[in-house]
Amino acid sequence: MTRTGEGRLPGDPTAREMVARTIRVDHAGEYGAKRIYQGQLAVLGRTKHGPVLRHMQAQEQVHLDYFSQAIARRRVRPTALLPLWHVAGFVLGAGTALLGSRAAMACTVAVEEAIDEHYRAQAEALGEDEAELRGTIERFRAEELEHRDIGLENEAELAPAYRLLSAAIKAGCKVAIKVSERV
Repeated sequence: MTRTGEGRLPGDPTAREMVARTIRVDHAGEYGAKRIYQGQLAVLGRTKHGPVLRHMQAQEQVHLDYFSQAIARRRVRPTALLPLWHVAGFVLGAGTALLGSRAAMACTVAVEEAIDEHYRAQAEALGEDEAELRGTIERFRAEELEHRDIGLENEAELAPAYRLLSAAIKAGCKVAIKVSERV
């Protein structure tokens, strides 16, 4: 049986610290994702994209609820940056939606690709002693990939300056992940 943190080196986080960071950052990320969809819905909610945005937001809410419960159950300190993610998520969602539905979908694709990479690494790092958490992360990862696919089906790649927009959003996500793990 593999255990979380097995083979760690001196100075590496303990298993408990790894799990706490995982829960903290995933809670922050799902909170940010919910806010992105709230921003997109504020702009595009009455368009043909409203139902699909509401579907994705509902799934993000389920993810957020799980990690909110995990924070309480495991006594993990949430990130101190939630007020920042509250504003930044909404601004990112509304801002990309103001550029058009394709830009909003490009935002979804970029965020979900960054989260796919993040969740994959987390699942690989968790041992069999954290099978329930690992399984939940893998299930959520599949739903995030569904969101990416929805974005692609809705012409995300035809957004103005798609590559630049995508790269900037992915970079921002990676910074937010690293900071939210610790702060």
